[in-house]
Amino acid sequence: MRVTILGAGAIALGTAALLVQGGHQVTLRSPSGTRARTIARSGGFEATGALEGRFEVTVADTDAAAVKTAEVVVLALPGNGHRRVMDAIAPHLRADQTVIVSSQASFGALYLDRLLKDRGLALPIVVWGTTVVTGRQTADDAVLVNTVRARLDVAAVPADFGPQAVELCTRLFGDRFVPRADLLAITLSNLNPQNHLGIALLNLTRMERGETWSQGENVTPAVGRILEALDRERLAIADALGLSVRTIFEHFHLSFHVPVASVSQMNQQMHLEGRGGVGPATADSRYVLEDVPFGLVPVARLGRLVGRPATLHEAGIALLSAAYGRDLEEDNDLLPVCGVEGLSIGDLRDLARRGAAPSRARAIA
Repeated sequence: MRVTILGAGAIALGTAALLVQGGHQVTLRSPSGTRARTIARSGGFEATGALEGRFEVTVADTDAAAVKTAEVVVLALPGNGHRRVMDAIAPHLRADQTVIVSSQASFGALYLDRLLKDRGLALPIVVWGTTVVTGRQTADDAVLVNTVRARLDVAAVPADFGPQAVELCTRLFGDRFVPRADLLAITLSNLNPQNHLGIALLNLTRMERGETWSQGENVTPAVGRILEALDRERLAIADALGLSVRTIFEHFHLSFHVPVASVSQMNQQMHLEGRGGVGPATADSRYVLEDVPFGLVPVARLGRLVGRPATLHEAGIALLSAAYGRDLEEDNDLLPVCGVEGLSIGDLRDLARRGAAPSRARAIA
């Protein structure tokens, strides 16, 4: 298939490598353009780790050109860039295309759905609970892929397109997708924000000092217990909504292929196997600047709506806002525009299932 990836960071390149390996044609579009220029000059990039080799891709110079030839458009960039990219591509999308949001942030699919409704356009938006790969960029045209996830949660807006979403994603990326009920279930399936909260908060001075440190090794028993407690809050919210989501133990087992144990023990095993990852070497990290406003804030709001307050989530938002000297909740530019403000939990669930656009008669390609 012809796939355009919006983004040129580690996740975008790792996702592109997996697609090219599967025989698909990939076009990259970098919102800033700097990384993509290097890739354009050589016609591809290098991947090491879980995916090895040189992968050839096309680079688009404009949003219109990026979208024009695609059957599928994948957003693979941090949540704090989603609104800007959605604004840029919405005028160019067509009814015969499908959008995949990897991974969805802060009900953002509803915002894109609303933009398309303004054009009288309806197309499926597929949402993932997390990314299909993990990794880090080692150069503008090189990526270290730490892992390819064995299982990945997926749903669609509208929710009725869930089965077709699984079929499409499987065709593109292989048999690794677990269907979830709807956008709310996907919102509660992304464990990165809660995990990064505990890791960043308890290693903040390492980040500030620019140290090189092993993330897995520093998920000590104390840090692991905090991550497990954060997970219990998320699971309680899902339970109140009658939604099935994976546990933190399943997450580490399926994402990083280690035996189920305590969270700390699983991370220590990842470290021993050389797959524990490197922690952020700057306070200017997505672990805080993306995950707090776009990951923790929506979950905390859901907790209030269903009467299961996420006390540790709320405390983490407040503590990191104090540490950074600003209200991180205010950094979320999606919640105010995606139509969820002031809704009851019943109305929010209905919106998450049906989307904002008119009825869609087309099946996913």
